[in-house]
Amino acid sequence: MLAEFSGGMMESVGWIGAIIIGGLAGWLAGKLMDIRFGIFMNIILGIVGSVVAIAVLGTFDIAVKDSRLGYFVTAFLGASLLLFVAKIVRR
Repeated sequence: MLAEFSGGMMESVGWIGAIIIGGLAGWLAGKLMDIRFGIFMNIILGIVGSVVAIAVLGTFDIAVKDSRLGYFVTAFLGASLLLFVAKIVRR
């Protein structure tokens, strides 16, 4: 599923790398946005956020550099967006 949206990004990062990078991005997004959902929820939102961000960027034909850094930036943006939406819904 993730490889479809990324245009081959999974070949350079791999599933384990995607989980680790997405988790780090979610944790960092939670810290920077000062949102306290817990570390595990932030990691899950980071992983899901990376998939969402890649899908949204792919819809608009925006290519992400095929590297760990490109994947991290995409995951961070997606996690930040999901954490923001989750914060609004939680209120």
